[in-house]
Amino acid sequence: MIFDRSWYNRAGVERVMGFCTEAQVKRFLDLTPAVERTMVDSGIILLKYWLEVSPEEQTRRLEARITDGRKPWKLSPMDLESYSRWYNYSRARDDMLRATDTPWAPWHVAHSDDKRRARLNIIRHLLKQIPYEAQPRQKVKLPKRQEADGYVEPDYPFKVIADTVEVD
Repeated sequence: MIFDRSWYNRAGVERVMGFCTEAQVKRFLDLTPAVERTMVDSGIILLKYWLEVSPEEQTRRLEARITDGRKPWKLSPMDLESYSRWYNYSRARDDMLRATDTPWAPWHVAHSDDKRRARLNIIRHLLKQIPYEAQPRQKVKLPKRQEADGYVEPDYPFKVIADTVEVD
């Protein structure tokens, strides 16, 4: 079972953007450890990751969404409003971690200015948390491909997509 950040929206976005009351935030933060304890006690492996990004990297990513013609769909008015509230989000994060980082459901923080590295580190960490028995693997060998046996590529005017994309 994987929850995205929506499980914690009450403690973050909803709080900072004024979509809920402080009493609702407090209730969420008070109840969440017990809910998570119940989940863990029922056998669920509950892993919580906080992807930490620096203010400089957040600025770089949002500017890229503004200037890169492939990314305008990734930028919303909410993103711009949230950007201006960096320290309110930081305070909300601190309160959330303080209230919900428990021995049975701890938070794991991943520095994520480098997205690729963060993803790989999280995957590695996640896999180490899940008990499993190694399964024997059979050696695989590609079979010999059949002979052409007279097959000739057709002289057909395929409508080929131009290869113009640059890949890092």
